[in-house]
Amino acid sequence: MALVTCREVQESGYDRDLPVLAGAVEQAGAEAVVVCWDDPAVEWGGFDLAVIRSTWDYSWRAAEFVAWAERCGAATTLANPAEVVRWNTDKRYLGDLAAAGVPVVDTRYLAPGDATDPAGLLPADHEYVVKPTSGAGARYAARYTPEEHDTAVRHLERMHAEGLTAMVQPYVRSIDTAGERALQFIGGRFLHAIRKGAVLESGTAYDEDKVPHPQLRTWEPTPAELAVARRALAAVPGSPELLYARVDLVDGDDGAPRVMELELVEPNLFLFLHADSVPVVAEAIVKAAR
Repeated sequence: MALVTCREVQESGYDRDLPVLAGAVEQAGAEAVVVCWDDPAVEWGGFDLAVIRSTWDYSWRAAEFVAWAERCGAATTLANPAEVVRWNTDKRYLGDLAAAGVPVVDTRYLAPGDATDPAGLLPADHEYVVKPTSGAGARYAARYTPEEHDTAVRHLERMHAEGLTAMVQPYVRSIDTAGERALQFIGGRFLHAIRKGAVLESGTAYDEDKVPHPQLRTWEPTPAELAVARRALAAVPGSPELLYARVDLVDGDDGAPRVMELELVEPNLFLFLHADSVPVVAEAIVKAAR
């Protein structure tokens, strides 16, 4: 079976979990091959299963990546399925979750061609975040105060010039104290969780490199966090079978958990923090292939 990554990760070894997971899949009784999603020499039909893992360059080439997922899914079993990839590569899925009654961070979308002038589009009374609907690792993301309106407008204009739709969200202040929690699921069952610190520092430019997962540590989720995560997964259109999923949560002003992101394409599972989860994930992969 194929464990799918990208060239940058394969060359840098940035995905710490990938070689460990490949070895665990082999120990579970299957042949694992690490391949790049955009390698034209790969014959996807030769695999029993292709598992998307660290394709962390996809947000720069979202349309191309979705087209690959559809081709791969037609040639073999793809996890997660291509229809899930298509839906989840665009963070406008948060609107679908909200419509289904899932508590999410309030989000406004500004597509190319929409006005970026004040007109009530950017908050005037609280900090907020601007980021693209297709992004990973805090790429093109920044937080602003109302006094930084002109800088935020230039940020929006840059994204729109590149054909990117922007998201505008209130900066969730609880992140500074409680961080973000990421709950991982395998085969629909809760696997483990982590907590990370605030990613967006005040005054950091949108086009600067950022540490996507600062201050990582293990986390024991609360019953409320588990309940919200399960509601989010149940709201995925079509109720597809998901081999893996990660639900990123923050606390709203009322202290209740809200979905920040639902990661169904290529989430980092942070197996290096949860070594006991490695064989569980490997066995789930082999079972999915069978």
